[in-house]
Amino acid sequence: MAEEFVTTKDGVEIFYKDWGPKDAQPIAFHHGWPLTADDWDNQMLYFLDKGFRVVAHDRRGHGRSAQVSDGHDMDHYAADASAVYEHLDLRNAVHIGHSTGGGEVARYVARHGQPQGRVAKAILVSAVPPMMVKSDSNPGGAPMEVFDGLRAALAANRAQFFLNLASGPFYGFNREGAKVSQGTITNWWRQGMMGSAKAHYDGIKAFSETDQTEDLKAITVPTLVTQGDDDQIVPYKNAVELQHKLVKNSEIKIYKGFPHGMLTTHADVINPDLLAFIKS
Repeated sequence: MAEEFVTTKDGVEIFYKDWGPKDAQPIAFHHGWPLTADDWDNQMLYFLDKGFRVVAHDRRGHGRSAQVSDGHDMDHYAADASAVYEHLDLRNAVHIGHSTGGGEVARYVARHGQPQGRVAKAILVSAVPPMMVKSDSNPGGAPMEVFDGLRAALAANRAQFFLNLASGPFYGFNREGAKVSQGTITNWWRQGMMGSAKAHYDGIKAFSETDQTEDLKAITVPTLVTQGDDDQIVPYKNAVELQHKLVKNSEIKIYKGFPHGMLTTHADVINPDLLAFIKS
């Protein structure tokens, strides 16, 4: 089992994990904001046990990757991811992205993975594309004030802001009858605080204002788009339903009552569904 770094073309050290047989089909995991590759622990162990090679990296400025000042945008996110997969020479890979990581997958597949012939399938989970912020072309998006509020809260007290997010809307722990896991909250907070405030601050613009309509249209590999209908972070009607319309070769699965962080709270349901799609 390897835990290594790769240096990008602009000199940024990106941390990655590479577990399992080198000749097995690879599954590459792309984490959400403001987390790390550790957010995929459950899925990586599950798919490792099923005989896959599993790879996950920390986005620049996040986790164990270098806390650089610049490049916290979707183009660099995708290029950094590509640097890892080119270094490992991953082929016939399945790329799974959660939230902001779903945006990273869309741009990576469209700009790097498909042109290089490296991608077999893609899975977008509770993902941000095509665009989160409200505009003339995206009337169903959230107002800019929402994202300005996130930036203000992060700048004022990042530690408390992250605690509030993990304890409440991210996992649906603010819903009546929710089964709250203190370990899950603490682990989310731990991952967030490992990263750079600058990367997280700039990342809000990246995940909310990047128009990825053309990325989605460019994806031709079989794609699963999935989300919970009680997602309090990324409204599903403006995300998964539009993804399904824009990605030609896509299947859609909506989970009733599941939260944004459903990969963690409902891994026992979702992991087998991901496996079924990968094997289909």
